[in-house]
Amino acid sequence: MMNAIELQSIISSGEGYNAEFKVSFPSKIKEVTEEICAFANAAGGTLLIGVDDKNKVQGVSFDNAKRSALQNSIGEISPPLNCEFYTSEIEGKQIVVIEIPSGDSKPCVFSGAIYVRQGPNSQKLTTVEEMRDFFQQADRIYFDEAPCKSIDIEEDIPKENIRQFRELAGFNSTIDNEQIFNNLKLYTKDSFLKNGAVLFFAQNPEHFFEKAVVRCVAFEGIDKRFIIDDKIMSGTLYQQFLQAMEWLKGKLDVRYDIEGAGSQPRKELWEIPETVFKEAIINALAHRDYYEKGARITIELFTDRVEISNPGGLVSGIPRNEFGKRSLSRNPLVFGLFERIRMVEQIGSGVIRMRDLMTEAGLTPPEFTVDGLFTVVLRRPFDFEKWVERWAEKLTNNRVKILREVHANNRVTKRELEQEVGISASAIDNNLNVLKELGLLEREGSDKGGNWKLNYISPQGG
Repeated sequence: MMNAIELQSIISSGEGYNAEFKVSFPSKIKEVTEEICAFANAAGGTLLIGVDDKNKVQGVSFDNAKRSALQNSIGEISPPLNCEFYTSEIEGKQIVVIEIPSGDSKPCVFSGAIYVRQGPNSQKLTTVEEMRDFFQQADRIYFDEAPCKSIDIEEDIPKENIRQFRELAGFNSTIDNEQIFNNLKLYTKDSFLKNGAVLFFAQNPEHFFEKAVVRCVAFEGIDKRFIIDDKIMSGTLYQQFLQAMEWLKGKLDVRYDIEGAGSQPRKELWEIPETVFKEAIINALAHRDYYEKGARITIELFTDRVEISNPGGLVSGIPRNEFGKRSLSRNPLVFGLFERIRMVEQIGSGVIRMRDLMTEAGLTPPEFTVDGLFTVVLRRPFDFEKWVERWAEKLTNNRVKILREVHANNRVTKRELEQEVGISASAIDNNLNVLKELGLLEREGSDKGGNWKLNYISPQGG
């Protein structure tokens, strides 16, 4: 049984992966039991009734009829779940506290259904694929819920990282760090820090989990032949996010518009909406497969696109036809911590938001591949004329004309080039050979049935 101080700290911390508030008992008591079942299928948690979603204590009555109904409803969970529930007085008002343990024998089933906790929300598993994924995860504990037995909290977790998290999450200054970690269920039953907490708070998570970093690579052109920058972003997951965003900002076209007059702040306008990158990177950090030790999250920047990839394809519980409509997380604790610092919105809405933002900006919708790696491809706006003008200082007029013709039609024939450029067949061949040697032009396929491929690299010194 928790005391008033502990309960007040949970209320101040707000709802999340391990805490749920209800302002009153619903008309159907089973709605409460569904939440209890979801917590039991995750890491456990605390359900407070009589508290609204703005962390305000409203109070609630709890007579014998409600007590009996709740007890009977919880008794329908299988296998039996030993929940503790009681009343407590907070701010002179009565609330009902339900402490839910993590189920020892998952899955816990209520009314023939399995309920799970996903970030700050609970959801019912409705498909065979979802259930299959749940059983797979239950068989091998969620990575972020597993204990990290090698970490020394005093040495490996800087106080500054905890302070930053507290500030972003808006935690009351009266709650000490230990209590916050307890409220967020960051310790295992054996008092080891969980992997998810290490990823979120350790100075160097990669010391404990190989490849738990983000690699940012910029290429010259549209393929991976010429690397012009290669950086590793480390630190907490939030710090990796900030570093990756700053790196992208330095590589992409970002202009500024003045909002309002006088001292109003400048508005940054990215060539691809900034929010799209935020969604994609947070998704990669929260949902990557950390059991996969041979790969890291990568952000690859090309002349024409940005690719963001993370180990682990589409979570098996999500059918392909449901992709983008709803979500299951490989790392619900990590997802919940990102939600605590207001870095994610409603589950499953990220993909939709990315598509909408790209369309609104007049850009190609994001492209997704979900086999092996989960990859999102974001097409950059490309100004061909600006690019070819940079080469006009380095190439003859005829070679620039050839580039323009190939850009307009990648299946243009040599005979057509002779006519459009106005030079002989041998001169066309000579110019094509120069463009190939420079790496600007390639031939894909046969002379008759193939096509040209332009590589949009920049001239040296240009």
